[in-house]
Amino acid sequence: MYDRKILPNGVRVVTEPIAGVRSAAVGIWVLNGSRYEPDELSGISHFIEHMVFKGTEKRSAQHIAIAMDAIGGQVNAFTTKECTCFYLKTLDTHLKTGVEILADMCLHPRFDERDLELERGVVLEEIDMYEDSPEDVATEKIFESCFADSSLGRPILGREETLRRMTGQTLRDYMSVYYHPADTVVALAGSFTQDDVDYICEMFSGMQGEGRNVIEPAGYRPCIVTRAKDIEQNHICIGFPGVSMCSEERYANALLGAILGGGMASRLFQTIREQNGLCYSIYSFNTSHEDTGVFSIYTALGKETEEKAIQLIREECLRLAQDGPEQAELKRCREQAKTNMLLSMESTSARMNQLGRGEMFFGRAPELEEIVALYDAVTADDIAALAGRIFDFEHASLCAVGKVGDEAYYGRLLGR
Repeated sequence: MYDRKILPNGVRVVTEPIAGVRSAAVGIWVLNGSRYEPDELSGISHFIEHMVFKGTEKRSAQHIAIAMDAIGGQVNAFTTKECTCFYLKTLDTHLKTGVEILADMCLHPRFDERDLELERGVVLEEIDMYEDSPEDVATEKIFESCFADSSLGRPILGREETLRRMTGQTLRDYMSVYYHPADTVVALAGSFTQDDVDYICEMFSGMQGEGRNVIEPAGYRPCIVTRAKDIEQNHICIGFPGVSMCSEERYANALLGAILGGGMASRLFQTIREQNGLCYSIYSFNTSHEDTGVFSIYTALGKETEEKAIQLIREECLRLAQDGPEQAELKRCREQAKTNMLLSMESTSARMNQLGRGEMFFGRAPELEEIVALYDAVTADDIAALAGRIFDFEHASLCAVGKVGDEAYYGRLLGR
C-alpha cells in the first residue's frame, strides 16, 4: 500500500515502503512536456531538463556531480511529450542528502548564460544523433506527420532555430509559467523513514505558483511520408490510430501488441522473418498519450523485399482482426506481460515510476493485484474487436526511410 499527501501549495507526495531493500528511489514529476510548449519555444522542456544539472544558486555542476558520487547516488532525468521527471536512486542512509541536492537542482537552477551556450551544443548534437539513426527518423517522422496540426507532433528535442533563441531568462520565465505545484508529484519508493518523508514535504512546501497545465486535444490524420537516405536498408514504420493511456482498453492494447509483434514468438516475427526470411528486425509498439495514441509496426529490410513484407504485414493484421487470437497465444502473452510487470516491480526505481505516473495521469497508482486482474479480464473477443478498429488500412500511415519509392507506391502497398 502507498500513502498520498497533498501539501498546502498543491504538490502531491506519494510514498510506498518496500520491505527487505536498502535502496530508495525518488522522482520529481512535473506535468509539462513538449506538447505544452508554444511553437516558438519548441524543445524548451528538454533543454530545461539538461540545464538543471549545470548548477544551482549555491552549487556548481561539478559540485553536484561530486556530491552525488560521494553518496553513490544515481541521478538522471527524462522528458516526454507530457511530463518531465528528475530522479535519484541511493541508499536509505543517504536519502536526505540526495533529496536536498535534487530539490535544489529542480527548484533553484542557475541557468548561467555560458553553461546555456555549452549545453545548447550538446542538445544540437543529440538532434543530429537522432537524424543519423534511420530507425528513429522513421518512427519520429510518422508521428510528426500524423499530428502535424498539433503540438503533439513536434519533436521533444525541439528545433535548431527555436533552441538558438533561448536564453537563461527564457528558461526562467517558462518555468515560472508552466511548472506549477499542483502539476508536481514527488514519488518515493523503497527503504525510508517518516522523517525522510517529512523532509521531502519540507523541501517542496515552498514551491510557488498557481494553475494547471491544459493540453490541446490532438487529432490523428493518416499520412504517407518518405525520406531518401543513401543506406543499405529501407526502414519502414506503419502506424494506426491507437488508444490513449487512460483508455479502458489499454491492457487489451498491450496484449494485442505482444501477440502481433512483441517478440520472437509473435505473429509478425514468425511470418516475416522466420518463415519468409524477409528481414532481421520487426516489431510492434504502442505510443499512448492522455487523449490519443498510435499503434505502430517497424521493420528494416531491402528495397527488393519491402513489397512482399508489407503485404504479409497487412495480411497478418487483417487475420488477427477477423479471427482474433488463439487461446494459447493469448495465454502465453498474458503470462509474459504479467511476469514482466511483476518482476520489474522488484526494482525500487520501477515502483517509483509506477507511483509517479499513476498519480500524475490517473490520480492514483493501481495496486499490482489490480493490474494482474485487468490483464486476466482481457478476452480473445476483446482483442479481436480492438484489432478490427485499429487495423483499418484506409487510415493507416507509413514512413519509409532509405532508397524509397513515392507516396503513391506505398499507398498501393497499404491497399489504399
